[in-house]
Amino acid sequence: MVEKIFTCTLQDRDTKARLGYIDLPHGRVETPTFMPVGTNGTVKGIYHDKVAQIGYKLILANTYHLYLRPGMEVIGQFGGLHRFSNWDGNILTDSGGFQVFSLSGLRKIRDAGVTFQSHIDGSRHVFTPEKVVDVQGIIGSDIAMCLDVCTPPGISHRQAEEAWRVTKLWAERSLEERRRLGESFRGNLFCIVQGNFYEDLRKESALVLSDMDFPGIAIGGLSVGESKEQFADMLSYTAQYVTPDKPRYVMGIGSPDYIFECVANGIDLFDCVLATRMARNGGLFTDDGVIAMKKACHKFDEGPIQEGCTCTACTKYSRAYMHHLVKCNEMLGGMLATEHNLTYLYNLLERIRASIREGRFSQFKKEYLARFYG
Repeated sequence: MVEKIFTCTLQDRDTKARLGYIDLPHGRVETPTFMPVGTNGTVKGIYHDKVAQIGYKLILANTYHLYLRPGMEVIGQFGGLHRFSNWDGNILTDSGGFQVFSLSGLRKIRDAGVTFQSHIDGSRHVFTPEKVVDVQGIIGSDIAMCLDVCTPPGISHRQAEEAWRVTKLWAERSLEERRRLGESFRGNLFCIVQGNFYEDLRKESALVLSDMDFPGIAIGGLSVGESKEQFADMLSYTAQYVTPDKPRYVMGIGSPDYIFECVANGIDLFDCVLATRMARNGGLFTDDGVIAMKKACHKFDEGPIQEGCTCTACTKYSRAYMHHLVKCNEMLGGMLATEHNLTYLYNLLERIRASIREGRFSQFKKEYLARFYG
């Protein structure tokens, strides 16, 4: 019997939005929540201590990148990524499947696993579903993801069906490996719904995986280049067939419109590199949309980036100073911008949770998005 890690505490009356919490090895996480991305064991441009001070209790790292560098011998010597990177919170690791299929110059998918070429030095490697579970065990992931077959939009039904067949096979083998490892594997193994943009495959995948012995489920194959309308339609269609008894996770979601769409469909976890990547280029979140700090209109502005924001940039510096740092390509500019964007998203999720708690989520969503994109 699968261990229950998710508790729903409140269901919105107008939408599928919900409040809850996930109990993980390194502490409880309130949901819905956003996860900062720390691909290589670090969230770019910010100390882990500062990420924790903002309030985050769960960050993401990537199995593919960590497997290639620094490698499992190094991480294993430290007893896992938590000690190696000095992060006391929870860690979710992607299976590396997306990177294998998007970064690798050579890849070959078989039932046994996938052969791929490193984007770093061209060396060849093999990921089997069992090996990916083993690697995430060494990393010490609090949430580990199964290896799956990622597919782009526009493929045929036959191709999508074959990808789902292999994904299902790999999920079964991943689960068996997790059982074999027993108590030496401390984390929670999540499966990934696939099926591309075909409703029959999506429904089958969601129902089959919901019945399997996984404590959580990700809805994969979204935010991969499809239109916003396609994303919303397929997310809504798929989510209705994913059991509400387990936490639901959608990967690669970080802009406010997509965040609200996910929350409205009962999604509990999401992550994206957008906030930190945008920050390094001077793009900053405000309630009135994303502002570009490179623009000359900020040159003499003595105000903060966002009134009421508690980040270092907003409490200690002006837009004018931030404009100066960004124009000069100073490292501090990117660091302050990163802290701001992560603080802004953390506070946005707190506001979203409050709106669900107070029964005004639909109203808040409408008013917030009208202002942000207006």
